[in-house]
Amino acid sequence: MTNYGSLYESWREDPLGYWGEQGTRIEWDTPWTAVFDADTGPYGRWFPGGRLNTSHNCLDRHVEAGAGDRLALVWDSAMTGESASYTYRELRDRVAKVAGALAAVGVGRGDRVVIYMPMVPEAAIAMLACARLGAVHSVVFGGFAASELAARIDATTPRAIIAASCGLEPGRVVAYKPVLDAALSQARHRPDACFVLQRPQAIAALDPGRDHDLLAAEAAARPHPPVPVAATDPLYILHTSGTTGRPKGVVRDNGGHAVALAASIPTIFGLQAGDVFWAASDVGWVVGHSYIVYAPLLAGLTTVMYEGKPVGTPDAGAFWNVIARHQVRDPGTRRQRSPAVGW
Repeated sequence: MTNYGSLYESWREDPLGYWGEQGTRIEWDTPWTAVFDADTGPYGRWFPGGRLNTSHNCLDRHVEAGAGDRLALVWDSAMTGESASYTYRELRDRVAKVAGALAAVGVGRGDRVVIYMPMVPEAAIAMLACARLGAVHSVVFGGFAASELAARIDATTPRAIIAASCGLEPGRVVAYKPVLDAALSQARHRPDACFVLQRPQAIAALDPGRDHDLLAAEAAARPHPPVPVAATDPLYILHTSGTTGRPKGVVRDNGGHAVALAASIPTIFGLQAGDVFWAASDVGWVVGHSYIVYAPLLAGLTTVMYEGKPVGTPDAGAFWNVIARHQVRDPGTRRQRSPAVGW
């Protein structure tokens, strides 16, 4: 674990030098011209002039460095009793194909894509596929009502939507496709295409001409290479829950986001490439974006994605079983098989 006192002092003495050094944790297609431009926008802009691709930094660069066989993502579903594991190479290949499927319907740099999915590997794959194209993803928490989904569709005007046929809750199946159809009937905006992950627990009826089977489209697609974007280009839009009024779309850019998250893994959690990390959150929330998908993969960790609840799947020991089963690392120590987790 990094010593906080020395870390803080190095930042305080030279903030721009500190963040410039952190910027070397990721790969850039074009170096930045300044670490921070305080005069651009209301909050300034990080790493202007730089160009990169976040998906490349999460996947391709690890494969190219010889770590393609390292586990990248482990999916553990208490709802189905299934699990799946993807190496960095396998995850990169799936992401490249889904990016190709999106590109085939016209999605490109700067376009928005709404993702409405439960905690399945395809949710993370969809996020990384958008980043690969330079498209901007907007994840909506799986199971949100049609009115909430419609509001987010109108706010982001997506070129495409990626959804699942259903989500799973203890004791019930929640059909997502009828919610998506109702949301599209309410929304003013119309996407060009919808991709649906067909889960066997509830096969959805597809609308010819608009809807595509996600796995079939992935299988038929050509892999798409990473598209370099400006560090100041948006990576994603994530709306607040709306409990304080109308939901507000928060935008994260590519460069500052990647640098901050890559730096957080060793400096806050004390972890290194190859360690196993679990954020017990959901990709519908910012913690899931940051610490299920982006930060662990930027740092070369193995990230655990869990479909289940803290209790009732089957009991209050569910989380500890996940930790033990996947040998999640104890942040702050170098112990193996330690029962601790990043929250």
